[in-house]
Amino acid sequence: MLEHVLITIYLSILGLLAVYGFHRSQLVYLFLKTRHQLPKPIDHFQDLPRVTIQLPMFNERYVANRLIDACAKIDYPNDKLEIQVLDDSTDDTTAIVSARIAELADTGLDIYLVHRTDRTGFKAGALENGLKHAKGEFVAVFDADFVPLPCIIKKTVHYFTDPNVGMVQARWGHINRRYSMLTRIQSLMLDGHFVIEHGARQRSGRFFNFNGTAGIWRRSTIADAGGWEHDTLTEDMDLSYRAQLKGWRFVYLPDVETPAEIPVEMASFKAQQHRWAKGSIQVAKKILPTILRSNVPFKVKVEAFFHLTNNLAYPLMILLALIIMPNLLVRTHHGWREVVLIDLPLFFGTTLSIGAFYVVAHKELYGGFWKAVGKVPLLMSLGIGISINNAKAVLEGLFGHKTEFVRTAKHGVTNEKSKLSNMKYRARRGVVPFIELLFAAYYVATIAVAIQGEHWVSVPFLALFLLGYLYVGALSVYQRS
Repeated sequence: MLEHVLITIYLSILGLLAVYGFHRSQLVYLFLKTRHQLPKPIDHFQDLPRVTIQLPMFNERYVANRLIDACAKIDYPNDKLEIQVLDDSTDDTTAIVSARIAELADTGLDIYLVHRTDRTGFKAGALENGLKHAKGEFVAVFDADFVPLPCIIKKTVHYFTDPNVGMVQARWGHINRRYSMLTRIQSLMLDGHFVIEHGARQRSGRFFNFNGTAGIWRRSTIADAGGWEHDTLTEDMDLSYRAQLKGWRFVYLPDVETPAEIPVEMASFKAQQHRWAKGSIQVAKKILPTILRSNVPFKVKVEAFFHLTNNLAYPLMILLALIIMPNLLVRTHHGWREVVLIDLPLFFGTTLSIGAFYVVAHKELYGGFWKAVGKVPLLMSLGIGISINNAKAVLEGLFGHKTEFVRTAKHGVTNEKSKLSNMKYRARRGVVPFIELLFAAYYVATIAVAIQGEHWVSVPFLALFLLGYLYVGALSVYQRS
């Protein structure tokens, strides 16, 4: 009886994960089907509109001036451009940016500081507060880790000649992609999101989201959708869905790149992933029922469901990780045919879908098919390794556990090695890395059980779990020391 229960649970979890994997296959299909349907503006402004650039910051001493200097070089008429530095800092960042703002203001640039002494609403609160002072008809947002190119506004603003367009999103680039193995794999993860997800969703008439930065909004769209709200950790996704439900159309420009710094610390990367995972679940709870009841097309509802609930795969992955060893123990007398006919199709249905998703994205941007294929096992291991961190985030989102907005630490690194021990901003300590190392030890034992039971087909699959938990846990502990 116990044997049948364990096998049923194991195959059910694997099946649910396969469903989310197959959904990625559909996105790849939609992307390939529509890849040449790039958006074009219906007209160009003869008289350029006024644009406000908002730069939200909180303790960004290493990158604040880099961002401000990049925005000062944006190719747009000075009399039509306004730059707001929205600073909530509690360290010397405020003094650093104040000095640079004074220098630039003396050149005739319309740039000024909006400093808050509290962080009510966190980033969403800062953006909403900035709008009270903004003069622009359109509002661009750049986070502190970004380095926008001079052409960014002129390449995006003309899409607003269509009165139905409410937001234009540029693709994120990666200035420190080659810094380490961690940044290489992160860049591939982000490329999959921007190239495949955004491209497929926008060109097939489905909803997609503003990514919180490297985009420009029609100010009236923000107001019409209810403004920035801070009851979720992903205020960008929340506002995006509210705006599109109001009928506003979003545009994604894959050929307009905005470079940014990827987190170089494992702890910072995990903090970012935690915020994104928890925030998406919060938005799902808040918005998904409204979407499902709305009169938007069925394909939009289905895609919104998968988009907003995608992170539920992480708790499922933890359950799968825990149940694999008992499953191996009770199936010691089962033949290889059962594994080939049941387990492998579900496993490969998931892994091949994920692999194709990222390989197509990599090939689209950089070429090099086989180089992309070689990165897939590492990417899958990293995805498994952060499953404990992200499962915790999902459960917090589901059960309404409130936490503050934890910003991603930026250190101003590029492709040159920097000593993180000299950096001021360090992520918080916690017990999650040690749980990850315990899972790694558990998988040493699981692989031993598989070898003893001659489950040779399972060993490469189990090795992904071992390497993922060991890499994420060990690097988290090492970098904190």
